[in-house]
Amino acid sequence: MAINFIEPLYEVVRNQDRCIKCRVCENQCSNEVHRYDSDLKVMLSDETKCVNCHRCVALCPTKALKIVKSDNCFKENANWTQANMTSIYKQADTAGVLLSSMGNPEPLPVYWDKILINASQVTNPPIDPLREPMETRTFLGAKPKDIVKDKSGNIVNNLPPQLELSTPIMFSAMSYGSISYNAHESLARAATELGILYNTGEGGLHEDFYKYGPNTIVQVASGRFGVNKDFLNTGAAIEIKMGQGAKPGIGGHLPGQKVTADVSKTRMIPEGSDAISPAPHHDIYSIEDLRQLVYSLKEASDYKKPVIVKIAAVHNVAVIASGIARSGADIIAIDGFRGGTGAAPTRIRDNVGIPIELALATVDKRLRDEGIRDNVSLVVGGSIRSSADVVKAIALGADACYIATGALLALGCHLCRSCHLGRCNWGIATQRPDLTKRLNPDVGSQRLVNLIEAWTHEIKEMMGGMGINSIEALRGNRLMLRGVGLTEKELEILGIKHAGE
Repeated sequence: MAINFIEPLYEVVRNQDRCIKCRVCENQCSNEVHRYDSDLKVMLSDETKCVNCHRCVALCPTKALKIVKSDNCFKENANWTQANMTSIYKQADTAGVLLSSMGNPEPLPVYWDKILINASQVTNPPIDPLREPMETRTFLGAKPKDIVKDKSGNIVNNLPPQLELSTPIMFSAMSYGSISYNAHESLARAATELGILYNTGEGGLHEDFYKYGPNTIVQVASGRFGVNKDFLNTGAAIEIKMGQGAKPGIGGHLPGQKVTADVSKTRMIPEGSDAISPAPHHDIYSIEDLRQLVYSLKEASDYKKPVIVKIAAVHNVAVIASGIARSGADIIAIDGFRGGTGAAPTRIRDNVGIPIELALATVDKRLRDEGIRDNVSLVVGGSIRSSADVVKAIALGADACYIATGALLALGCHLCRSCHLGRCNWGIATQRPDLTKRLNPDVGSQRLVNLIEAWTHEIKEMMGGMGINSIEALRGNRLMLRGVGLTEKELEILGIKHAGE
């Protein structure tokens, strides 16, 4: 260990009067922080290994434990913070790229928190969602501009393949390998019960989960892991992953320690080998190349499934989306810079990309200005934290939202940001059998169902307060939003007025 580090980052505070030496903390900690000293007859802690996952705190029967942030620190310096200094020490010691998990934790603007929802009062009265119809169903896919009739005057069904959601929320891409079998099963079962969809991520689809195909989005990424015709035809939709919000311009990386026999079979790669997907698709260097892949996938699935193109939120995202809308894709998924991931280069995660709120607003406006908004549906993700975020996103122009970190929190995640280590104490971001069994799919799927049902109820209440009774009437309705504490430029990009106007 380099002598420059100040460790530990966290301190384990143990109340010895309450501690009964039951060793639950020792048995539950995959990081081997706790141990029993039989000579001293006391529990000891190696705090340098603690990631602050709270497993020991949550399960201690006598509440004898708490984890606190260490107050050991370098001399205060507003420019050279302790985080900056520690990063340099680590890289000087290892010559390695810094890796991090989950989303961007930096104190950058969260625009959802600076947008308020308008409400109706007298002339446009609110709607009671408990007693009056409220439509949350959402259909994703290209919408034809014209109604076509045959010679007899009957309407011809010229509607391309659509995804029907009971509520405008889906579980975003998380690959089998990055998360556990039980986590994937929880997502699949919940999506099926709710009448929404979940996304396989770039790791293929375990053979046990083919039965959930009607509620599955299968993903094709640059590494093509697990991609074959059966895989493509099993899902309800196919997503081409061009980028993701946590690491725009960077490919995927699943450490070999997570590539177990089952993961190896599903991804079609050797067991124990690192699964590294390149940053670019090596057959896509233009919108024309992307169009070729879109139609290749439509051919492979007999034109029965919508094709989604997922991109990261970057500065020229509106131009990119305009090209994708003309490529034949049915849905564009945009992932903001606060999106989570199992592993990303820290510098990329914290410094590359733009907020999803600004990306969504500028894409929706561009497509409307060009008269091609109905060519595609828009799905957005990247730190959708509540039902209010969903409502604001739809009012800014989204058709639906992806959630991932929020779903993992429902499964028990404590955001300890150590997913890349494969030792998740909550059985989510791990492949160790002794840890994965800690997540019961029966319990996990029910908690996900509870979360989405609660959000759906809140969405209905907020729409009712606006005097709106359907998601379709909310989509792009920016008159129902107001900004607080935003600059004129930010308000212009978002396309909303300041509160009080």
